[in-house]
Order: sequence, then C-alpha cells, then structure tokens
Amino acid sequence: MNVRSRRYLILVAAVLALVLAATGCTSLGVLTLTPASAVKDALQTTTEVRSESAATIAVDDAVNALQSQIIEVYEVTAPAVVNITNRGSVYDRFMGAVPQEGTGSGFVYDSEGHIVTNYHVVENAQQLTVTLADGQTYDAQIVGTDPINDLAVISVDGAKSLPEPLVVGDSDSLQVGQFVLAIGNPFGLEQTLTTGVVSALGRVIQSPEDNRFIGEAIQTDAAINPGNSGGPLLDLSGQVIGVNSQIISPSGASSGIGFAVSASTVSRVVPQLISNGKYSHPWLGVQLLSLTSANVNALKEAGVVVPVDSGVLVLEAVAGGPADKAGIQGGSREVRIGNYQVPVDGDIIVAIDGQALASSQDLTVYLETETTVGKSVEVTIVRNGEQQLVQVVLGEQQ
Repeated sequence: MNVRSRRYLILVAAVLALVLAATGCTSLGVLTLTPASAVKDALQTTTEVRSESAATIAVDDAVNALQSQIIEVYEVTAPAVVNITNRGSVYDRFMGAVPQEGTGSGFVYDSEGHIVTNYHVVENAQQLTVTLADGQTYDAQIVGTDPINDLAVISVDGAKSLPEPLVVGDSDSLQVGQFVLAIGNPFGLEQTLTTGVVSALGRVIQSPEDNRFIGEAIQTDAAINPGNSGGPLLDLSGQVIGVNSQIISPSGASSGIGFAVSASTVSRVVPQLISNGKYSHPWLGVQLLSLTSANVNALKEAGVVVPVDSGVLVLEAVAGGPADKAGIQGGSREVRIGNYQVPVDGDIIVAIDGQALASSQDLTVYLETETTVGKSVEVTIVRNGEQQLVQVVLGEQQ
C-alpha cells in the first residue's frame, strides 16, 4: 500500500471514529479506534495532504511561469536572428579552386541594418547571403571584422525592412546558474531554440587568430552546435548577454560545454567595427615567456637565475614599441633550452596596474579587457632581483 492510500484509510477511519464517538460507541465490527488519537491523526494527515497540494501547485505555477517566459522571449527575439551563408573557395594541392560553403547565425544589432556574428562565420567569404526568419534572402557585405575577439559586423543590401534589433545587455551582472537561451541555425535547422544555464563566467578561450585569447567568455550548457555560431545567447528578459562562438566536443556536436563572447566584449568592439571597420587592440610590444614551473626548471638547469616564483620573462622588447620606449629590457644573451635558443636575463613582468601576472595569457586578457590604445599602464618589473615600476603608454597592435 502506498503512502497516499494509507493516509486516505486513516482519514476514513478517523471520520468513522467521530461518528462512533457521537453515538457512544467505540467499535464497529473488527475495527477498534480511540476517537481522540484518530482525530489527531486525521487532522495531521489532512494538514500534510493540504501542504503537499499547496507545494505541488506552487511548483506547477513556477514551472508554467518559466515556460511562458521562455516562449515569450523566443517569440519576441527569434525574428531578429538570421541565417548566414558563406560561399567561397579553397585551393587543393593542385592549386585548383574548390567551392566551399558554410553557414552560421547572426542577429540584427541596430535600426541601421547591421548584423552581428562571429568572424569565423564570414572568414574568407566571397559571397555572403542573409536569410531572415520569414524566408527573405538578401546579399550581404562585411562592415568590419575583429578576428582576435571572433566578432564581425555585416549589413544587408536592399532590405526594405528588418526585424526589431535585439538589445545588448549587461554580462557583468550575470550569475552562475542563471537561465539562458540560445537561438540559431544548428546544422542548417533554422530558428532552433535551446535552453540551459550559465555554467561558468570569466572563461578564457582561444581566439581563431594568432593563438591569442578571448577573455570574459561565458560558459553554458545550452546546446550549441555547428551553425549556432554568431547567434545570440539571451537572458530571460530577452537581452543579448553573449554571442555563441565555440564548443568543446570530441564529436563536433554539443557535449554540454559551449562558450559565448560576452556582451561586455560586444559592447566594446562592435561600435568600432561599425565606425572604423576594425577594432584597435592595445599593444605592449614585448615577446614573452611564461614562468611556469617547467620553464623555470629548464632555465635553472641552463644556468639562468630566476629570482621570482611567477611572472613573464621579457625575451624581447620590440624596437620602437611602447615597452622599449619606456625602458623595459629584453634578453641580453641566449641559452639553449631543448631545441630552442632563448634570450634570457631580460626584465620579468610580475604585475600590471597592480594585477599579478602568472602567464602571458593573463597579460593578454588584461590588456584586451581593461585597457585601450593610448592608455598609460603601470608595469611592475623585476630587474637584477629588484622590483621597479615603469609607466608604459600602450600602442596599437598592427
């Protein structure tokens, strides 16, 4: 007998007990009850059943409210999500042109008809077409690209009207566990919605250009597959909090770990892409070696004194670059480490603007997310075992 059935029998028995008590009897056939305890059990059981019912109703209401919100966000935002087709060609080993076609997603960014997507969606495009949610197709042109942050802006030709643009929100206020929605065209299946949560914040992912890094990335378990790239990651208010960009997957399909370029990066980069066609990346002008434990041990075995536990060794300060102008020094001699000749005895950068550095990745992410071209930064270096502070005016990476 299950719990619900047992409680029901107790309730019936209690009612019978009340009837018997009212008539001066305490038994009915083989059923013998103490009226007072039966009434107590009945009241407790009734309270528990009512509590369970109230809790069930509350959960149902919450689920229905969440479901309604997701449906509403999809209905409002999906028209602004577009399918992008990139047609181009690559050359085979015989230098013959081989046609190539790829697809991705994007979203309407403003009333001027600009569409935001990933750089890798439009890379090497010879012809771009944009298909709206209503099936209309237009030729498109590239307005600006930023390979390092994997962002691009395109515009459509001859469109009489476009859907209402999406609003780019504030990714700085996101929390792990927050519900998110991804809309895009995975595997060419247009207007596909997937849902999930923010799995982690502040991830650093590899850029598709020059082995650089994208900071502030959002990790999510919302299913992101080939074709989702460039589409929006949305919060439950319908605002864009990221641009879906990459996945980690042995099979090439969603395995529950996807990444989106944050709205903070979008807000910083996209206006420059529209106005200038490119984004100006701040540049320190140094070649670096991260002082990992393995690298430190290798340097020590080569007879190099390493006076710090972590930081980045300046192998070279590019002549005429910002660091060189500020007096930061690169290596003055070379030692052999494995198959490489490594310049050593240069300055060691241990912090920038008071932020400790453990690797060159840390420096790259800080420059990209916290600085701009022309800004003066305070670089903490160790030279000959002593710390020094150096002011460097950042240049623009070419």
